Amino acid sequence: MEHIVIDIQNAVVSFRENIALRGVSLRVKDSAFVGIIGPNGAGKTTLLTTVNGMGKLVSGQVWVLGHYLTPGNGHSLRKKVGYIAQVQNIDPHMPVSVRDAVMIGRYGFLGLFKRPGKGDWKIVDEVLELVNMTQLANRPIGHLSGGEQQRVAIARCLAQEPELFLLDEPTASLDWKAQADIVQLVKLVHDSRRLTTLFVTHDLSSLPTACNRVVLMKQGLIWSDGSPDKMLTDANLSQVYDIPIDEVRRRRGKNVMV
Repeated sequence: MEHIVIDIQNAVVSFRENIALRGVSLRVKDSAFVGIIGPNGAGKTTLLTTVNGMGKLVSGQVWVLGHYLTPGNGHSLRKKVGYIAQVQNIDPHMPVSVRDAVMIGRYGFLGLFKRPGKGDWKIVDEVLELVNMTQLANRPIGHLSGGEQQRVAIARCLAQEPELFLLDEPTASLDWKAQADIVQLVKLVHDSRRLTTLFVTHDLSSLPTACNRVVLMKQGLIWSDGSPDKMLTDANLSQVYDIPIDEVRRRRGKNVMV
């Protein structure tokens, strides 16, 4: 029997007084790798925010990892959810090493005032090795490239030992080589940890080929949902992005955002 870890039923969610999700329903089973794509403003980030227990639910029902979400119980859920956003600019003078930055992911277990033990540092070192950042463990985090900073963000997320892995445009602002490296790393994490993974992007070239399901979003709705080969057709994409089929084909072939 399949284990459903996300169950959203007719969710209407507001964002800054506007309705961002308009009656969205979505069920995701354990260990799935779901790509969520669509143009800017489609509601993709709001969908992740809702799964992460931070959405302003106007109506509908949301269960995540067996928790029925209410306005007051999102904090305990977020200890089980790893969230990766776009690369943020980090002050190069910030006096925090890569290894210490990854340890921040353990504080949900430790609390702010408990010192990490040997077991915690072992987990940190293991995830640093997984993301291929061991050699830079002592470097100030502000001295890293954007791609390296994103690797650290993924390591910090994994140090949290999450059950859900949410990624919101994780390759935005990176160069093509760094984008490809991060996408490959996400695939490695999913395959090795078997985390239920939701990967949001509006850039088709950044959608991992490992996705076994694609959700197309448009104007706060799930426009269609299914296997990648059925969803990622020129006809579907031209309707979702409101550009002609030939333009979709040309841009996909040139590896350019649509």
